[in-house]
Amino acid sequence: MPPFTAYLRVYEPLIAFERSRQHHWRQYLAAGRAVPQPMGPARQRELAIAALGAGWTRLPQLPDEAYSLVDGESTLICPWDLRVQVARGVLTARQGVPDDIADAFVPPALTAAAEQILAEWQAATDPLGGPVRTGSRATGSPLTHDQLLHEQNSPWSVPVRWFAFVEYDERRVALAPPERHLRYRTSIARARRRAHRTLAILRRALGERAPVTLAMESDVRWLEEFHPRSVVELDYGGLVHLIGDRDLLDDDSPQLVADAIAALARNDAQSAGEMYSRLLDRWRVVQLQERRN
Repeated sequence: MPPFTAYLRVYEPLIAFERSRQHHWRQYLAAGRAVPQPMGPARQRELAIAALGAGWTRLPQLPDEAYSLVDGESTLICPWDLRVQVARGVLTARQGVPDDIADAFVPPALTAAAEQILAEWQAATDPLGGPVRTGSRATGSPLTHDQLLHEQNSPWSVPVRWFAFVEYDERRVALAPPERHLRYRTSIARARRRAHRTLAILRRALGERAPVTLAMESDVRWLEEFHPRSVVELDYGGLVHLIGDRDLLDDDSPQLVADAIAALARNDAQSAGEMYSRLLDRWRVVQLQERRN
């Protein structure tokens, strides 16, 4: 069973990467090493747990893996950047928890290692002190480890703002295991247009400092860092195993978000709130299973 986690991914063409990385990924694809999507999340978890060791005191180098996607005549890839993802997870696990409790679950030695990994990653992806990624729309500005990660994840739910990047008719659904899935795929150009429009409406309706506005602004910056011929994918991941067949087939969350944003755009806060509440009620059923687990 894969983790009960949803994913937002960006697949880039090889020309988006620095030359040595292009060579690496060409060899990787030619050898048929790209990990099939249904196997990816469970494989990531296995690799991370093995790397942490029995005492969770170390985080050595992890395999350089990726998903691949054929888009027309091009093959695009979504690198896992698993070592950085695990390091971020280590530090996130300590947030909002008293130090003595955090130390019991995430030892200080592992915390120090995670901080070092993220510092090295940020330095390696800064154009002023490291390799420049061709194809980026922000090549002249410093890039952070957050901006360059190709995959974001969300346990037990899909962040509402992610639905603003896709449309209902871009969905791909399958019910039969092991291929049970629900994914939305779109070009990054469409995702960016939708994200910018949503951000403008949120700023006008809710204000510049509203939490959802700030979160959307961060995602907009993240999307802008990738190659213009990239593909964006919203994947329900292991959450599909918590949702019944009928509910999965009928899921129209992107349309609810689109309708709510349209209502905000015409200053109809009541309709926007009603659709937002419907969406929250739908996903609360999934989220509550974390507490029951």
